[in-house]
Amino acid sequence: MPDAQPVFFREQLDAVLFDLDGVITRTAEIHAEAWKRLFDTYLKSRPAAAGEDHSPFDETRDYRRYVDGRPRVKGVKHFLLARGIDLPDGEPDDPPERETLYGLGNRKNASFRALIEQRGVVVYDCAVELLQRLHRAGFRTAVVTASKNCDLILEKAGLDGLFDVRLDGVEAEDLELAGKPDPDTFVEAAHQLGCVPERAAVLEDATAGVMAASRGHFGLVIGIDRTGRQRDALLEKGADRVFDNLCQIGIQSAQTEPPPLLEDPRQLTDRLVDRRPALFLDYDGTLTPIVERPEDAHLSTSMRRALRDAAQRMPLALISGRDLDDVRSLVGLEQVIYAGSHGFHIRGPELRLERPEGMDALDDLDRAANAIEERLENVDGVRIERKRFAVAVHVRQVSDADLPRVQEAVDQARRNVDGLRKTAGKRVFELRPDVDWDKGRAVRWLLSELKLDGPDVLPLYLGDDETDEDAFRALRQMGGIGILVAEDARPSAADYRLRTPAEVETLLRHLTGGERDE
Repeated sequence: MPDAQPVFFREQLDAVLFDLDGVITRTAEIHAEAWKRLFDTYLKSRPAAAGEDHSPFDETRDYRRYVDGRPRVKGVKHFLLARGIDLPDGEPDDPPERETLYGLGNRKNASFRALIEQRGVVVYDCAVELLQRLHRAGFRTAVVTASKNCDLILEKAGLDGLFDVRLDGVEAEDLELAGKPDPDTFVEAAHQLGCVPERAAVLEDATAGVMAASRGHFGLVIGIDRTGRQRDALLEKGADRVFDNLCQIGIQSAQTEPPPLLEDPRQLTDRLVDRRPALFLDYDGTLTPIVERPEDAHLSTSMRRALRDAAQRMPLALISGRDLDDVRSLVGLEQVIYAGSHGFHIRGPELRLERPEGMDALDDLDRAANAIEERLENVDGVRIERKRFAVAVHVRQVSDADLPRVQEAVDQARRNVDGLRKTAGKRVFELRPDVDWDKGRAVRWLLSELKLDGPDVLPLYLGDDETDEDAFRALRQMGGIGILVAEDARPSAADYRLRTPAEVETLLRHLTGGERDE
């Protein structure tokens, strides 16, 4: 799937929960038709009364606003109240002709089932393939729907065996779970999968479902906007990302083995035969050790010389989460290309990029930073850094007991401010513009702009953090080499591992044919 964007990372998530109608199956249209038949017929038969609106049911506006994603009886109640009509609840087994909420709900259900029997169920493109890929990658899956016809729909669609858990309107009623936009059904499904919400993702096309997942503090909330008219509403209600369809969603499987140590730099020699290196490096933890205060992370004299010598012999770019001006002042070498804010801001000789989406998000980032500062003003050790294109919340000096409070403050700011997404690194949380741009895409852009994307170039990327995994994955796809800098072995998309910045310096000396300064 060449156009799919990595969304589900096995290192971060254990399970994926799907809404049914509008996400997996094209039954939302049949639901809308059944609702219209019910309400239009009922409103026409009801005598005119002061304060009541008997205009026809709108299959787009009214469907989304009042019934989509909600339990059937609640949908009947919401729509009728909006039209000035207040009916008694009645009983769940009321016959369809009875003028109660349950009676009308049962009438709608009979119409829906008849339409399903007549027309069958259409499954959206890529739905089955996505479910199969999720299972192959080790994810558990659930379908969570307010529909009481889940079994019928899955049977007609041929999807019976593709979910580990199904939680529909029937079970929700038996368990006395509140329906969407309350999070109860999603939380219960995650529990049945043996997973905490923070380690699960939710896919929803309805604002009520997105609200439920956001309120349940799920690790990732994906909105599906097939019409192109719901994106802003889904983001406003708590979606982290919004896609047009399931074909755009990619999966990154977990790496089961840590990369091997690069014991001898000459291990790269064979890969460099008839190819010239293009070098990309992170800063903190790669060129300098991680320190308590980021402003104290200074290059050693010998490392600066090694970078200078390398930059004179090969293209060399530093790609950092720091602001561009910050990392440029710390390194101080004119011949180096600098990419700050994870590649949102790039400067080099005759090279310039400043992502417009980052500029658009400046006010949003200000609001998020202010909200986080207000909520965490009494938390000891927390440091909030307003970078140009990010808000970084450093927790290196925060006690473990206070970490959940910090994370909740960051999550709340992300939910309340549109267009931002949360990422994490070594003892830091970040809010960044919700744009499909990361260190991996920055590397691809640089290689293209510098005319270094041909077969005669071997790109190498060295980094130590979770944000560097995007670059490792990009290089793996391009046939380049990723090198993780980490004292301890851990799963990574990198090809090799070095233990310390000192070993990075040794590698730089090897690539330039020099010896390390003593």
